[in-house]
Amino acid sequence: MSALELDTPVLHRPGTLAEVCALLAELDQPMVYGGGTAVQILLKQGVLFASDLVDIARVPGLDRIEETPEGLRVGAMVTLRRMETDPVVRRLAPLAAQVYARVANPRVRNTASVGGNLAHGDYRLDPPTALLTLDARVELTSAGGTRLVPVREFFTGFQETALAQGELVTAVRIPAQPSPAAAFAKLSSLSVNDWPCASAAALLVPTGRRRERWELRMGLGALAAKPEYLSLSVPVGAAVDEVLEAAQRAADQIIDPIPDVRGGVEFKRRLGLVAVRDAVRAAWDLAAQPTAGSTRGSVPGSTREEDSDVQRTSQRRWWRGR
Repeated sequence: MSALELDTPVLHRPGTLAEVCALLAELDQPMVYGGGTAVQILLKQGVLFASDLVDIARVPGLDRIEETPEGLRVGAMVTLRRMETDPVVRRLAPLAAQVYARVANPRVRNTASVGGNLAHGDYRLDPPTALLTLDARVELTSAGGTRLVPVREFFTGFQETALAQGELVTAVRIPAQPSPAAAFAKLSSLSVNDWPCASAAALLVPTGRRRERWELRMGLGALAAKPEYLSLSVPVGAAVDEVLEAAQRAADQIIDPIPDVRGGVEFKRRLGLVAVRDAVRAAWDLAAQPTAGSTRGSVPGSTREEDSDVQRTSQRRWWRGR
């Protein structure tokens, strides 16, 4: 059945989450309507396969940003613009705020919702790159209850997600960012507001008993059939060029671009490696700042005598294992 063979979808405007779940369970081909930006794209492309649209704008609580013991709970109807500007988000998850600020343009960010952005499942989305590195979880609700799915498991294939029949995204739970050493890089070939050819988020998290190593977390967008995640363990005292080389080598193993009008496979692969390099270098530079070390542990090139031997040993082992 084509989109043209379907009648105009019926619009439902439930007032409670229970009503939403009941509609999703009983209707034939329902689609949740949040900010509406994804629905508009599907309409223009002629591929909107929905018998009914379930508008969740009236459901109380879905537009809240709440501070929790672990970090943040962001309701599905929170706009991308609020994620960019909200002081709580900027304090607890500054990488998320930075990435949401780079989505499209202000008009889109003022309309699009956090839940709808994820449910759309497009491999070129910007926010998943940050959410992957922050180890966020997606809250999915249905008539049968609520479950949490790690963002790292939420995207299952090309424009496919872990959303089951009758479920909707009700929130995203984001742990507090464990380190200020984080950065995002995005490269586009057509215009600054267009879908990216490549994007990468990088976050350095101190690990080890003496914090002598960094866990380098990276989230990649637009470089495979779905957003991808990878991580590396690197010694605190490693040279930046060595870290960049290792990061690009690891990313190159999972980059598998989809060619389109924005560029071919090899062009996007090269841009992807540049995005990885830029994001990792920026995060590494932030880690080297005194404030990063004083709040989150050792920093690259630390001169603390008690750590220097541990760092040198760690670096030698890292290089032998490469």
